[in-house]
This record gives sequence, structure tokens and C-alpha cells, in this order.
Amino acid sequence: VSLPRLGCGSMGGMLALPPGQGPHQVGCTDVMVGHTRQGLFLRLFYPCLPRAGATEPLWIPRSEYCGGLADVTLGRRWCSALLSIAIGSCKVPVSWNGPFKPCSRGYPLIIFSHGLGAFRTLYSSVCTELASWGFVVAALEHRDHSAATTYFCTAEAGTEEWIPFQRVPQGQKEFYFRNKQVHQRAQECVRALRLFQGIAGGRSVPNILHQDWDLSVLKDSLDLTKVAVMGHSFGGVTAVLALVKEPSFRCAVALDAWMFPLENVLYPEVPKPVLFINTEKFQTPESVAKMKRLSSRNNQTRIVTVLGTVHEDQTDFAFLPGKLFSRIFGRRGTLDPHKALAITSRAALAFLQRHLKLEEEFGQWDELLEGFGDSVALDA
Repeated sequence: VSLPRLGCGSMGGMLALPPGQGPHQVGCTDVMVGHTRQGLFLRLFYPCLPRAGATEPLWIPRSEYCGGLADVTLGRRWCSALLSIAIGSCKVPVSWNGPFKPCSRGYPLIIFSHGLGAFRTLYSSVCTELASWGFVVAALEHRDHSAATTYFCTAEAGTEEWIPFQRVPQGQKEFYFRNKQVHQRAQECVRALRLFQGIAGGRSVPNILHQDWDLSVLKDSLDLTKVAVMGHSFGGVTAVLALVKEPSFRCAVALDAWMFPLENVLYPEVPKPVLFINTEKFQTPESVAKMKRLSSRNNQTRIVTVLGTVHEDQTDFAFLPGKLFSRIFGRRGTLDPHKALAITSRAALAFLQRHLKLEEEFGQWDELLEGFGDSVALDA
């Protein structure tokens, strides 16, 4: 595999992620809590105050993630250096550790769960977009061996323990392996919510990564009666399961959910509405049938399909140039990725506005929420 030798920044080159289209500027910081794998690791996207000379964070936060990606997507860890040359210097168009913009009414909160072989930064485009419309978005990095790689910092100063991606062990049934993971992931979503509940309640939470962004600034600016859970692929089904585990989640947005790991007995237990936003090429009839089972239980659940899109179009990889994208993933969608992102965010915002009872006007998309029975296909 030969990848082009090109550096890049947020203004061009190999990857140009779009800035948020909403009224707020967006800041972001990384948060790690606890010195064991039972702690939490997430990237926080939030409305921020403008700041001159703001720096932008790297899209791939460290070289170890290139190794993990090369292993997961290409099956060749030796491609790591090539991948690092191609995408290692790409930036996310947000203000790194930018000053938080307080909000006396309180921002709604979204806990975001990544897909299989991904990690906390690979959905920066959709997380940035939602934060620009006034959400605080916590993009988790799961520690169930489903991330391309991740780590935690032990109590010994400066010691990191890395958690590699793990394929299904030989001789083990995939369902049981993935089912155990999805329960751990949903539990991590619940723990993330507990973290923010603690901060809102005035608990001091030390961020062990750096001290120049104090989590206590969130204390009076979150509305924790308005919390949703969202995710892509393995993260989509994680979001559905999190609704079962935690009553405080009011609804879920599942991007191209991989429904396979959820046990059948749980379907009657999903109490809250889910918005399934599917791509045209990924879902199987069995998977869609599972989504329809949920929509028959809750008449506010919606299933939409965005025409001209493939599974990776709901990740930041959609914004890679065509040659590099097809080298890594194969065929790409026919719909322009900016349009795909606009459709996805518009649908998600309309759904969240309704089910979190938000006052903001995001530009209603009532025809989407009002019906079409089980499922509707959307075109640009």
C-alpha cells in the first residue's frame, strides 16, 4: 500500500474537516478520569468563547493511533508510518482548550459512542456540528478492546498502559464476544453521565491529562434533564442499550447501528425513542427488521436512510480525498460528504429538539419526525 506523501492542515491538504455551522464557536479538550481501566477517557466538544490565536488539536492525537488504525483497517501494522505521513498532521477546526462559554439555562448533553476499530476523535465533524448548535458532546474512547487502541495512565507518574484492539478469539462465537463488549460500552456511557452529574453537583473531578482546563466550569452550565446518547455502528447499538441501562437518557440517535450484538430479550425493554439514521449500503434486512421491532414498541422511533452514502460516510473519513479513502475502505458514497453531514445533523437536531424539549429553533424538519410509517429514504 503506498499512501501519498502529503501533509495537511484544517484549511486543506489530505483532510479538511468542516467547521460547525451553528451560532457557537466550538472548543474541545481531552478528559481522563481515574488511574485504572474502570475510569473514563473522552474528548469534550463544547460552545466556547472566541480567542485570538487559538490552536487546533490534531485529528489523530498520537502516533500510536495510526498503528491501531493501520492494523484494524488495512490489516497491516507496518502501514502505520505511511498513514502517519498521510494524515498525522491533520487538525480539527475547533479551539483546543478554548474558554468555555457559560450558559445559565444549561446546555443539553450528548454522550457519543464510537464504532468498532475507531476512537474518540474520528467523529469530530458531527460532534463539532452539534456543539456549534449549543450541545456539550462527550465523545468516549471505549476500553472494551473495540477501539483501534486506547490507554489509561496508572497512578505511577507518567506510566501509560495501552489497550489494543482485539479481534474475536478463534473458537469463540462472535455474538457472545460482542455482546459482552456492548454491555461494557453502554456501562461506560452511564459512567460518563455520572461524571457530569457529579460535576454539576459540585464534585471536584481531577482531569489527570492536564490542568489548564478546569471541569468545574461546567457546573452551572449543563441541563442534565436533557441528556441523549448517540453513536455510530457498534456505537449505535451501544446507544440503544444505554437507554435500557439508564433512565436519565431521554432518547438515542443511532448512526448506521450494527444491531447484531444486542440480545433479543432486550428489545421489549427499550423504553425511549430512537432515531436510526442509516446509510444506503451497510444495513442487512435482519438488522432493519430489528430496528422495526423497536419502532413497533415506540411510535416516536424513526428509521431513515440517507441515499448515496456508505458506512464510513458518517465518520470523519468521509472528508479524506477519494483516492486515499478508496485505498483504505473501498467504494465511497456518491453523495457529497458535506451534504451527508448536513442531512445527518439536521435530522438529529430535529429529533433532539423534540425529545429533549429544547427551546432553540434548529430549522424544523417536521416531515421527517411526523411520520412516513416505519422508514423513509432521504436524498439531497
